[in-house]
Amino acid sequence: MTGNAPLGPSGHVDSFTRDNLPPAELWPEIDLAGFSYPDWLNVGVELTDRMVERGYGDHTALIGNGRMRTYKELSDWTNRIAHALVEDYGVRPGNRVLIRSANNPAMVAAWLGATKAGAVVVNTMPMLRAGELSKIIDKAEISHALCDTRLMEELVTAAKGSRFLKSVVGFDGTANHDAELDRMALSKSVRFEAVATGRDDVALLGFTSGTTGEPKATMHFHRDVLIIADAYAKEVLDVQPSDVFVGSPPLAFTFGLGGLAVFPLRFGAAAALLEQATPPNMIEIIQKHRATVCFTAPTAYRVMLRAMEEGADLSSLRAAVSAGETLPAPVYEEWARKTGKPMLDGIGSTEMLHIFVTNRFSDHHPGCTGRPVAGYQARIIGADGQEVKRGETGRLAVKGPVGCRYLSAPDKQRDYVKDGWNLTGDSFWQDDEGRFHFAARTDGIILSAGYNIAGPEVEAALLAHPDVVECAVVGAPDEERGQIVEAHVVLAAGASPDAATVKMLQDHVKAVIAPFKYPRRVVFTAALPKTESGKIQRFKLLEGRG
Repeated sequence: MTGNAPLGPSGHVDSFTRDNLPPAELWPEIDLAGFSYPDWLNVGVELTDRMVERGYGDHTALIGNGRMRTYKELSDWTNRIAHALVEDYGVRPGNRVLIRSANNPAMVAAWLGATKAGAVVVNTMPMLRAGELSKIIDKAEISHALCDTRLMEELVTAAKGSRFLKSVVGFDGTANHDAELDRMALSKSVRFEAVATGRDDVALLGFTSGTTGEPKATMHFHRDVLIIADAYAKEVLDVQPSDVFVGSPPLAFTFGLGGLAVFPLRFGAAAALLEQATPPNMIEIIQKHRATVCFTAPTAYRVMLRAMEEGADLSSLRAAVSAGETLPAPVYEEWARKTGKPMLDGIGSTEMLHIFVTNRFSDHHPGCTGRPVAGYQARIIGADGQEVKRGETGRLAVKGPVGCRYLSAPDKQRDYVKDGWNLTGDSFWQDDEGRFHFAARTDGIILSAGYNIAGPEVEAALLAHPDVVECAVVGAPDEERGQIVEAHVVLAAGASPDAATVKMLQDHVKAVIAPFKYPRRVVFTAALPKTESGKIQRFKLLEGRG
C-alpha cells in the first residue's frame, strides 16, 4: 500500500486530534508496504494483554525501583489504571492526557493504561518548568494529567492558569502504590475492555521545541507506534525475548519511548528503567541484570569506555545504539576494540517517531550513519529540492511508513514536508556506496549530550534577567557533550562580569526553563556582532574555533 489512503474508522469521542491533523495535501507520502494492521488497534493492548495471550505472562517486562514485574502483572496493572481513568476521572476516548514522571515502571503503566482508555497521551520530561508545561497544555488542550507525586509542584502551578486542564492526579513513581491513582486502581478489576481505537487514531503526541523554543506537537497513530518496532527493532536489532534493554533517554522523548518501552514490550523482552540514568548507574544495571541492548548518546558511551578500563564488565551488551548527536569515529573505534562489537549509530526525529537511517551489525563504519531502515527511502537534496550528486552535502529527506504530521501548524508542516518527503533539520552527504554521513544541523538546534536545545529559548530566559541587556546563544564544540550552550552576554551598567554573575545567570535559566538547557559557558562582551540592519551575526561568535 503506497500513497495516502483515506483514514480508517475512529474510536475517539473527542475528535480534537483528528480534526487538527494537517490538510491531506500537506501530508508526506506514506508507504505501508509490508506493514499491515487491522482497522481497530489499541497499542496498550498489543504491548500487554496480547503478549500474555502469546504466552509471555510469566516473562519479566519491567525492572525498576527495586521490583521486577511480569507481563501478566503489567497487564493487570494497566487494566486497573484504565478502569480508574474512565470510571473515576471521566477520561473519554480522544481526550489528551499528560503524564509527568521520570523513567520508571509506573510511568510506562500510566501511559499504557491511558492508551487502553482511548486517550491520546502526551509524555513530558520531569525537568520541564511550569511555563513550559503550560505551553504544552494549551497547545494540546490537555484535559487530564497524571503525575508522579514527587513532581507535582510545577504541574499544579501550570494547571492553575489553564482553562483546559480539569484534573491533576498523582501516582506513586516508587514501588509502594501509595498515591491517589494507585489507591483508585487497586480496587478495580484486572480485566478491562479496552477502547476500540482505530489504527489511524492518534495515540501519542510528541512535543519538539524546534528552533524557536515554541512547542510543536507531532501526531502519531496507533499503527505508527507498532511500525517503529516492526521496522527498526525487528530488522536492525532482531529483538529476542531474552533481551534486556537499558538506556538514558527520557520516555518523554520518542527515542526513549521506543527504545525503552515499545521495542522490548513488542517482542516479549524486558526493560530496566532508571530514574537517574547517569553512566555509572547504567553501568551498574547492565552488570546486575546482564543487559543486552543499550540506548544512549556518545557522551555516556565515553564514560562507559573509561569504566571498562577500571574493570566494569559490559560484555553482556550485544547492541550499543547511539543517537541524539553525531557519533565521533574515535568513540566507535574504541568501543569496537574493547568489546569486539559494533556501535550502531542512527538518526531519527520526533516528527518521524524513531530511527530511520542506521548502521547494522553486518554493515557498520566509523563516522557513518548507515542506510535507511527497511521500508524507508532517503536522499540528499539541494536548495532547489533536487537530489545532489554523491559526495555533495545537502539536506536529508526521508519518507516511509511514518511521517510528519504537526498538530494545528500548517506553516510548520509546509516547511517540513516538500513533494511528499520529510525534510529533516540535518545536512548529510552520501558516499559512493550509498551510505549516509552526518555533516551538520541546518536548523540552529544545539545538540548537547543527546538533548535538542533551541538557542532562542535560552536567549529569552536570559533576557528576562534585569542584568542582561543583550545576548546571543550558540552551540559551541565540546569534546564530552558534542556541543554545549554558550551564551554571549552584554551586561547592564553596574553588573559585574565575574564568576558570581555567571552562576547567577545560570541558576536563573535553570529556574525558568528545563535545567538541561542552561548555558554551560557564559562569555561577557561589550557588544554583539551585527549586520547593518541590526541582526546578530551568531556565526561570528564561533569563528576561530577548531
